[in-house]
Amino acid sequence: MAYDRFVAICNPLHYTVIMRGKVCIQLAVASWAISFFLTLAQVVIRPKRLCGHSVINHFTCELQTLLKLACSDTHINEMIMLVTSLLVLVVPFVFILATYMRISLAVLHIHSAQGRTKAFSTCGSHLTVVTIFYGTAMFMYLQPQSKSTLDQDKLIAVFYGVVTPMLNPLIYSLRNKDVQGAVRRTITRTVLV
Repeated sequence: MAYDRFVAICNPLHYTVIMRGKVCIQLAVASWAISFFLTLAQVVIRPKRLCGHSVINHFTCELQTLLKLACSDTHINEMIMLVTSLLVLVVPFVFILATYMRISLAVLHIHSAQGRTKAFSTCGSHLTVVTIFYGTAMFMYLQPQSKSTLDQDKLIAVFYGVVTPMLNPLIYSLRNKDVQGAVRRTITRTVLV
C-alpha cells in the first residue's frame, strides 16, 4: 500500500506503467510466500516438550509464551524469532517510513493548498494505522523475553490484534465528508444535551 501511494504521488504520470497488473500480482505472491515461510518457521522452532502444567496464560498461542513453557534450552529459538521479527517488522516499517518521507517531500512541492491537504489526508490515515500496528508489534516481539511480563504481553497482543483492526475502519472512514459531518452533529448534540 505504501509503495502504491508512493508511485501515485511521486510518479503520477508513470503510475499505470509502474503499477501494472503483473507487478501487483508479484507483490501479492511475494507477500503470501513470505507469510507461508514465516508460518512454517514458527512451526519448526516451536518447543517440542513443555514443562509443568502446559497451560498457556495468554489470549492466543503466541510462540513467545510457548517458549516460556519449554523444558529445553530455547536460546536458538529466541535468536531465530528475533531475526525473523527484524526482517518482518523493522525492514517493512523502515521501507514504509522512507516511502512516506519521499511522499512528504513530493507533496510539499504541490502548489495548491487543497492538493497538499488531500495528499496528506490520504497518506496520514494509512501512516497512523501502520505506526500503531508496527509500533505495538515491534514492542512485543523485539524486547528481550526476560524483560516481558505475561500481563504486559497480553495487553500488547490485544492492542495489535484487536484495537488496530477496529481502528482501521474508523480512521479510514473519518476521511469521508459525510462521516465527518455525522460525527460533528453527534458531538454537537452530546455537548448541547
